[in-house]
Amino acid sequence: MVVSLVVAIGLSLYAGRMQAAVTLPPDAKFLKRHFYKKFNICYNVEPYVLHQVKLWWDQDKSISAKLLKVLYADCMVNGCDASILLDGPQTEKTAAQNSQLGLNAFILIDKIKTVLNERCKGPVVSCSDILNIAVRDALHLGGAPSYPVLLGRRDGVESNAAWVDLPLPSISKEEGLAFFQSKGLDLNDYVTLLGAHTLGKTHCGYVHDRLYNFNKTGKPDPVMSKSSLDKLKQQCPVSLNKGQQDPTVFLTDKYGPQYKFSNAYYSNVLSYDSVLKVDQDILFNNNMQEFVLDYAFSFEHFRKGFALSVSRMGSLKVLTGKQGEIRRSCRFTNKNNPNIK
Repeated sequence: MVVSLVVAIGLSLYAGRMQAAVTLPPDAKFLKRHFYKKFNICYNVEPYVLHQVKLWWDQDKSISAKLLKVLYADCMVNGCDASILLDGPQTEKTAAQNSQLGLNAFILIDKIKTVLNERCKGPVVSCSDILNIAVRDALHLGGAPSYPVLLGRRDGVESNAAWVDLPLPSISKEEGLAFFQSKGLDLNDYVTLLGAHTLGKTHCGYVHDRLYNFNKTGKPDPVMSKSSLDKLKQQCPVSLNKGQQDPTVFLTDKYGPQYKFSNAYYSNVLSYDSVLKVDQDILFNNNMQEFVLDYAFSFEHFRKGFALSVSRMGSLKVLTGKQGEIRRSCRFTNKNNPNIK
């Protein structure tokens, strides 16, 4: 019955996904829809989260991209256990690869946790579930589908920066795919989740070589369109003045400033306007190209495919049952919480 439910949810998210496994990862079998309502733990968890996310999103639409980055950084390291939210000098939050995560995302999760602790008469909702719901709602406000989120995760009780192996934007598509596969995702998830770049920014440092010294030739990447090259050179100078911070650029110009969820990312790939090389390179793999073409010409296919891949990512190596704990504060394990005596 549980397996059937997982399959049904996968199919409801994207019935037409090409050659993809429509099931969620094995660990997801212990998660349930409306977990907190079904077990009379707290009836209105999801409406409470949506309300807080909407309040923030109305003022700062970049929260969609920031929350998604946090979820990725959490799930793709040691599983979806909210370890990325823990404070401390030797934690995932302080690792070099996570230095660009948005502070506002952590603040919003703390706010939601405080509200739920009050509304639910105690710490009964996990930080990991809060993060997954908040990501879904923030993406939906920006134009993504409001996909069902299976719940019942528990929080991890440790965090270690040594675990962090998140790849940099400068990796090759082969390295990126291998990383995803090592975590339990597949080629479909890789190409689909790269579409999240339709919402985000990157630092000029990650594209500098494409603009000025591609493969140490002293010339720009010949694949990049001239219009994108000229535009990016205006935004990313060849060198920075002393003390000048590395500028950022939107990964998709068309909807980037509005943080609107769209399939513009794939249109950019087809027109050789991708900012990052790892994005442009997916055009040069036959299996990946199939998805690029489909998503570029069908926003609905991309919306459904993205919903499924985010759900799959959000269900990697989850803690359930008596594993882990439900934290009182997302910033501390209960053992290390200074406010718990």
